[in-house]
Amino acid sequence: MPALSYAQPGLTLSPSGTPSQLVRDLQRDLRALGYHKSGIDGVFGAGTTRSVCALQYDLLSYAGNSSSGDGSAPVVVQGYNQGRVAAVTGLVDQNLVACISAMLDDTAYPKLPFSDSPSSDNQQALQAVASMVGGQVPFPFLYGILMQESACQHFRVPSGSDLDTFVTVGFDTNDAANPAHITSRGFGIGQFTLFHHPPTAAEMTGFISDPVGNVKQAVAELRAKFDNYVNGPADQADDRIQEVGSVPLRLCTFDSTDPRYMSDCVNCLQQAGTQNIVEGETPVYAGSSSTYEQTQYHEGSYGNVPVRKNIPCDWPYAIRRYNGSGPNSYDYQAELLLKVLDAPQAAAAAAGP
Repeated sequence: MPALSYAQPGLTLSPSGTPSQLVRDLQRDLRALGYHKSGIDGVFGAGTTRSVCALQYDLLSYAGNSSSGDGSAPVVVQGYNQGRVAAVTGLVDQNLVACISAMLDDTAYPKLPFSDSPSSDNQQALQAVASMVGGQVPFPFLYGILMQESACQHFRVPSGSDLDTFVTVGFDTNDAANPAHITSRGFGIGQFTLFHHPPTAAEMTGFISDPVGNVKQAVAELRAKFDNYVNGPADQADDRIQEVGSVPLRLCTFDSTDPRYMSDCVNCLQQAGTQNIVEGETPVYAGSSSTYEQTQYHEGSYGNVPVRKNIPCDWPYAIRRYNGSGPNSYDYQAELLLKVLDAPQAAAAAAGP
């Protein structure tokens, strides 16, 4: 690999509001390595500082293990340090540059993909969403998830001075004791989550580089949540139990021979009535002591949300479980129900002229 532009004796890159080609090159390399969430604009701002801190943390502490059940990383990030990085500073000195260079040069470390035609590739991914779901999951609910997770972008589309066309990523930083620690990463249009880093070569080719493969992962994940996490056997959704009970799962109100089967979701939501949700006041379901709350991820208050219990299927509960089971999942669910209503326009856009 060619020498890095910011590999210069004595050079240290630090926060600055002035765009620089050196910083742009650094951001591109941090994106490839999976440490920069977004933005290749040459400005060393708060986002770039967080990225550098996350890399320094892993060089000091991360042995490639997973906090979930998705296996270990193909390489150990900590092994690239070799005593060069001693602290999390947010500054890029030449010791850190040497680590970045070693990681980029190692073919065993998979690099995140970028697109030469992100808008076209994203359009193809949306077309795949509209055509592949079949009887597995309803398109409107899947569309709501993809819109919520990535704005239906597998690859970022550049804007203005931002030249970022890498795969969309999302970071969770749930280690309160170590705020620089990225605890998990979501990838692509469906933000399929991994708890180890970097991804394996199989994960890279299977659903990170390939938008259609990513959609297939999202379909499988959503159907698994419907089958196993709404009414068991893995877990039950509290809101569903309170509002519907433990009756058998309701796949769709229409028979499988009806043309509206697993597709007329928008009309069902429109007929369910609406409610206004106020953060800190509205309970997540009747009788619950928990309310919708504003967080770093969610607004907490929402207007004209379809009334969940009046929707004659269990997909509203399944989309919540796609996000897990914590308090944030109810805000996620409310936001998704609003996005489902936009699915007809999305399907028309995917079909093209």
